[in-house]
Amino acid sequence: MPMKPIRLGVLMDDISNIRPNKDSSFAMMLEAQKRGWEIYTFDSPDMFYADGRVNAHSNRTSVKDSDVNWYSTESSKVINLHSLDVVLMRKDPPFDMDYIYATYLLEQLDSKGVLVVNKPSSLRDANEKLFTLNFPDCIPKTLVSSKIEKLNGFINEIKIVVVKPLDGMGGTDIFKLSKGDKNINKVLNKITNNESRYIMAQEFLPEIKDGDKRILLINGKPVDYALARLPAEGSFKGNLAAGAKGVGQLLSERDRYLCAQIAPILIEKELVFVGLDVIGDYITEINVTSPTCIRELDKQFEINISSTLLDEIEKILALR
Repeated sequence: MPMKPIRLGVLMDDISNIRPNKDSSFAMMLEAQKRGWEIYTFDSPDMFYADGRVNAHSNRTSVKDSDVNWYSTESSKVINLHSLDVVLMRKDPPFDMDYIYATYLLEQLDSKGVLVVNKPSSLRDANEKLFTLNFPDCIPKTLVSSKIEKLNGFINEIKIVVVKPLDGMGGTDIFKLSKGDKNINKVLNKITNNESRYIMAQEFLPEIKDGDKRILLINGKPVDYALARLPAEGSFKGNLAAGAKGVGQLLSERDRYLCAQIAPILIEKELVFVGLDVIGDYITEINVTSPTCIRELDKQFEINISSTLLDEIEKILALR
């Protein structure tokens, strides 16, 4: 008998608003469609729990590799999400309470045998900034605090630091501060919300001029190429959303060493698809929510990262 197609749910922001030539979730859907998988898209507000199961107002979705008319959907209908084989959690940050509530609903699926990538409980455990603290020898000098006095002391000691909120993305509210700057307290009060919110302060790494490297790992194994995001002129931010330019490059020996340090815990926590951010010799973030840069690397090196990811998902499904 022919095998039934894999039924894939993609929890994502509105597909009509994506940039298909940049969107990693879209790349995954293109590969899934090529394999004959059925694709259903929905957003977190579309999910609901009733009568012992999690459902969603969902759209059966088809995709086309184009910058115009890149998707089509059938009429939205309620589907039982327990009937899916796989759900990709691809909501963009912020990692707010609505995101957390969505992981609790996804956990109901995970506990009943639906493969959720990445594992919902691990998404909650692995804050993209704080998760790096598990690897103190692999990160720059770091302080996490909400107190202005402590943060000022760190700046005075380290001389030049980068400060950032723990729940941001795309370079938002990230500041470079140097000892003696006149605006230090103003900036710190802003991003700590007057000492009511933790932030992270890290030693500034001048190697940012060579790029903030995004390394993609699939079940603990890195893709051979990283995307070095080179800051725009006059900026220190290696974020594509902040104007950085993405230049692909082979992984260095140090890159592979850093990947090897984090791989065991990624596998243990069932974090199947992860984006590691590296500046110079150090990890700065471990992105687990919706890592990007697939399309840029695929284009520059004529590879298919989504194919490798879906191969891994099929292996996991075969073992269930």
